[in-house]
Amino acid sequence: MAGEIRRWDPFQEVLSLRRAIDRILDEAFARPSLFFGPPDWPSVDIYEARDEVVVKAAIPGVRPEDLEVMVSGNTVTLRGELREEQEAREGSWVRQERRLGAFARSFVLPVEVVADRATAEYEHGVLTLRLPKAEAVKARTIKVQVK
Repeated sequence: MAGEIRRWDPFQEVLSLRRAIDRILDEAFARPSLFFGPPDWPSVDIYEARDEVVVKAAIPGVRPEDLEVMVSGNTVTLRGELREEQEAREGSWVRQERRLGAFARSFVLPVEVVADRATAEYEHGVLTLRLPKAEAVKARTIKVQVK
């Protein structure tokens, strides 16, 4: 009722505050970039095989000519730019979540690699780097001789 007088209940105030805090925490875990900043991009997987280190980076939408890969010692740096498509559209954005613009990300590899023999392939938005290990860090089998 509009003209009803209610007794003040301090616990209702606490419950209202708790609901507000719960809503903030739900948003923080549902969309963490709002509170903790953007996640590292591009996302990568790095694994070490017997003779090489393989780096796979998800970079959808980046043209190969807008991508640069540098290897120095055991550090790999990926640089590039994701450009907006120039299309004629009417109206205004309702939501825009795709990243646009320049990016750079570096990784320290677990071993030294030979940059001169590295290969890079780009297929379906995934960049695959194959970096051969330096001879000094490769495992060697030593034959035991009997006297």
